[in-house]
Amino acid sequence: MATTAFPTRDDFAAMLNESLGGSADGGFEGRVVKGTITAIENDKAVIDVGLKSEGRVALREFAMPGQPHGLSVGDEVEVYVDRVENSDGEAMLSRDRARREAAWDKLESEFGEGKRVEGVIFGRVKGGFTVDLDGAVAFLPGSQVDIRPVRDVQPLMDMPQPFQILKMDRRRGNIVVSRRAVLEETRAEQRSGLILNLTENQIIDGVVKNITDYGAFVDLGGIDGLLHVTDMSYKRVNHPSEVINIGDTVKVQIIRINQDTQRISLGMKQLESDPWEGVIAKYPVGARLHGVVTNITEYGAFVELEAGIEGLVHVSEMSWTKKNVHPGKIVSTSQEVDVLVLEVDSDKRRISLGLKQAQSNPWDAFAEKHPVGSTVEGEVKNATEFGLFIGLDGDVDGMVHMSDIAWGISGEDALALHRKGEMVNAIVLDIDIEKERISLGMKQLEKGAPAAGGVAASGGSSLKKNDVVTVTILEVRDGGLEVQAGDDGATGFIKRSDLGRDRDEQRPDRFQVGQKLDAMVTGFDRSKKPNFSVKARQMHEEKEAVEQYGSSDAGASLGDILGAALKAKK
Repeated sequence: MATTAFPTRDDFAAMLNESLGGSADGGFEGRVVKGTITAIENDKAVIDVGLKSEGRVALREFAMPGQPHGLSVGDEVEVYVDRVENSDGEAMLSRDRARREAAWDKLESEFGEGKRVEGVIFGRVKGGFTVDLDGAVAFLPGSQVDIRPVRDVQPLMDMPQPFQILKMDRRRGNIVVSRRAVLEETRAEQRSGLILNLTENQIIDGVVKNITDYGAFVDLGGIDGLLHVTDMSYKRVNHPSEVINIGDTVKVQIIRINQDTQRISLGMKQLESDPWEGVIAKYPVGARLHGVVTNITEYGAFVELEAGIEGLVHVSEMSWTKKNVHPGKIVSTSQEVDVLVLEVDSDKRRISLGLKQAQSNPWDAFAEKHPVGSTVEGEVKNATEFGLFIGLDGDVDGMVHMSDIAWGISGEDALALHRKGEMVNAIVLDIDIEKERISLGMKQLEKGAPAAGGVAASGGSSLKKNDVVTVTILEVRDGGLEVQAGDDGATGFIKRSDLGRDRDEQRPDRFQVGQKLDAMVTGFDRSKKPNFSVKARQMHEEKEAVEQYGSSDAGASLGDILGAALKAKK
């Protein structure tokens, strides 16, 4: 039996419980007490807190994530007593719970004073991360990790660093912290001091901290500057990652410093020689160059002539024959092309280039191969209200005006004779290389028609407008008569309405092939073929008769005058 002179462990625990105001069984439970480490076995520490039996606590509870525990036998530590004795007869102790209780007391004090606290990011949860604040677990929202979005948080985990408590509720056990608030405060202090030591045009080394689509953020030693993608190189840069990578050390020049916003603009290309210097002498107008297509837009294509020098080929200068076509259907990116310099503006850093000018002009080639008067064959590409477009050699088009499709019928009726896709023959009437126009004629290939340029098949024509000649009918049509001048040999046409003054006289069926009649030359069509008119001749003779005979006999009738005129003519 124990005596007061030699108390046992149980007597000592009872006296301790009595002094703490508790019972022998439960006075320690729910309290934070001090104990001594009596042994370290494997991954647990054996701790004596003065109870019947010792307790075991995992070593990991004595250190922050990723840190060593640093314990040894004989060390005094604080633990939380969950139960005095479990089913195995051991005390159930917790270092985490003890640290948590102590941490909450400390954190409440620091939160009230607005102080920063130290913690370790040790886990990932929905919407953010968990942080160990020396025993108390806090929530770190994803938006509060850094000033800018962080792609990889792994390097920040298991590393002691400062945090700012945003809010805490001990009753609910909630703590929200921010790492971003600490960084912003620290950066503001650093920026204010560092920005005073920077000047515009200064050259400085920096480390690429982050890359975006529009540029990169470079750390200049505690203060960030923006290196815009357009200031990375004189050549075209589609994305900053083509030039730099995160972690690269780069030499940059300070372009601008905004003291109000404390923003710093940086440049790399400013440290290189400007390729646009002397560009006028290097690329004179008319020079033929070789380049690579770097970009294609709706209005044209950009061609790189050398690193940092690009010119624009406008869509109108891309092809001689392909009009209103997207540039992407003519060239492709990375394609090597020959171009001609059309214009250079060194102030605006613009060079206008021509792609089609570096190629042979198909209109020149056509004119050389098919001069005026030659016969060509082509496909009807399109029919419009004023004529037919014919596809010709060299991928060029020629136009047959509706008046040049056929003799003796209206232009509308002539258009209806042909369909898209039909192969036809035509004669070249005119070529305008500058305006890229080729005029064709189909009716000029008919029997007796003069060659292009106004020369008849039988020889040169001497007919003039208003000449009255005797013609021979070659063919009778519904629209009129195909005739040939007797002495001259030129063929022409008399429209139905020009066969006489009276309606009865305007019937082609009253004439026969081989019949002769007098007609007046009223003009020439586009192929210099004469147009004849019986009606115009009749009216001209009537006018002459009135002038000659009407004045001598004022009382004479029109019939008398015409009769006298005819008699005089006989």
